[in-house]
Amino acid sequence: MSDSRFDDFFQAETRMFLLATLRIAVSEDGPDLTSRGIFEENDMAQAHIVAKESTIVAGLPLIPLILEFCGEKTSYILNVDEGDRVSEGAIVAILQGPATELLKAERVILNYIGHLSGIAELTSKYVAAVEETETTILDTRKTLPGLRYPEKYAVVVGGGKNHRKNLAEMLLVKDNHIDRAGSISSAIGKLRGAYDPCPPIEVECRNMEEVSEAVQCGVDRIMLDNMSAPQAVEALEVIPTEIETEISGNVSLENLKELASLGADYISVGRLTHSAKNSDFSMRISTI
Repeated sequence: MSDSRFDDFFQAETRMFLLATLRIAVSEDGPDLTSRGIFEENDMAQAHIVAKESTIVAGLPLIPLILEFCGEKTSYILNVDEGDRVSEGAIVAILQGPATELLKAERVILNYIGHLSGIAELTSKYVAAVEETETTILDTRKTLPGLRYPEKYAVVVGGGKNHRKNLAEMLLVKDNHIDRAGSISSAIGKLRGAYDPCPPIEVECRNMEEVSEAVQCGVDRIMLDNMSAPQAVEALEVIPTEIETEISGNVSLENLKELASLGADYISVGRLTHSAKNSDFSMRISTI
């Protein structure tokens, strides 16, 4: 069962990174000597992947890719669609094949589905909290090394949007860049002189002086970094509508509605990926 979001997200280089991480995940387990020693090579089994709590499900399209790395004789049926909310006890997928191949794939599949579903579930809560506003929830690059793209994909499944996926997709001018260049204007000038065409430019602003300078430079987006609500209101009043605005820093579900009410275009939330709790799934295997 194909999922258009998955297919659209994982193309070209992004798919290459995904397959590399899946290959590593399977390889680092080494050979399953326990299963090989107990099961015969032709012992067949059926496995049910079961949700142990209510959650949005993300990562189901990874199942056939992981199975391919574990063997070539398995088959699968998905009982739910990617992004569905399931209840405790729901069977989300049924796998069938040699017992040794299913047992080899078991933990890798559960690790990915549990992790990505947890991110999607948490993201959905942030998205729901701002649904009556014009603000969009973004992720960040605060992702686990090697899992950048699966984690950002899970944010999309949960209803959020991606900030830049990598350092080339958008130029984000931060304090280190500003300090080295001498000013925001100088940093922007260097970037526009270095690249033709120049990628979109966002500036991380720490105070009103930096906001005013970024506005004068006509950048694409201004990030209000760790500003208090009164400071953010003051900044948003002077930023023209043609420049996108983003609030970032210390965002939580507790303060999200207040921040969204300020009217920024985006709120970026690092904890979508770095603090999401795994959703709990199990795999029940029986020989046939």
